[in-house]
Amino acid sequence: MRRADRLFQIVQYLRGGRLVRAKQLGDWLEVSERTIYRDIADLQASGVPIDGAAGVGYIMRDGYDLPPLMFSRDEIVALVAGARLIRAWGGAGMARAAEEALIKIDAVLPKSVRARSTQIEVHAIAPEMTEEVRERIDKLEAAADARIRVSITYKDGAAKPSERTIRPLGLWFWGKVWTLVAWCELREAFRMFRLDRISRMDMLEGTFRPEPGKTLKDFYRLMEESGYHGP
Repeated sequence: MRRADRLFQIVQYLRGGRLVRAKQLGDWLEVSERTIYRDIADLQASGVPIDGAAGVGYIMRDGYDLPPLMFSRDEIVALVAGARLIRAWGGAGMARAAEEALIKIDAVLPKSVRARSTQIEVHAIAPEMTEEVRERIDKLEAAADARIRVSITYKDGAAKPSERTIRPLGLWFWGKVWTLVAWCELREAFRMFRLDRISRMDMLEGTFRPEPGKTLKDFYRLMEESGYHGP
């Protein structure tokens, strides 16, 4: 780990007004206590409001914001590639946000590093994505976040339609296919719905409360127990 990254991590660990001992920081960062003492002293000398002493522990006062940090090359690749993937395969709102994120990332990079970011040859093309599916992604993500029940008309693999009232819990992307994890009130069970097979979708009034056995955490537990790995 670069020293600059270690200093950043120390500040992150000290956030929240809790007392942290040098030994604990050293264990987390895999360095000696002596190194932590030296790093803390350098942070204090640079103006970071850290209080405490060796043998007692350290705490950082509230209200301190870190200055912008430089991204490593791998971090730039991950950020740019991830934003490009969402721009191609995400919802309409997600795609706009990804485009804005790319602009902001480019704006904060120094000129020398900015040139490097434009040379990242990781691209995503999604000719299968339609505006209708993009709109569904945004609406269902918002519904899952706000816990809004949704009425849908869904066609199964044989194109047989059915009417469902569901509680959207989360979205999964499988590479070309988006699915919605939901609690189906018709089947009284978890179901995964392919977004490209939803022909009608209406938000219902009111919200639902998480109930034992019907949450996303319960779904993950069942999937882990069954060894399910996707459609």
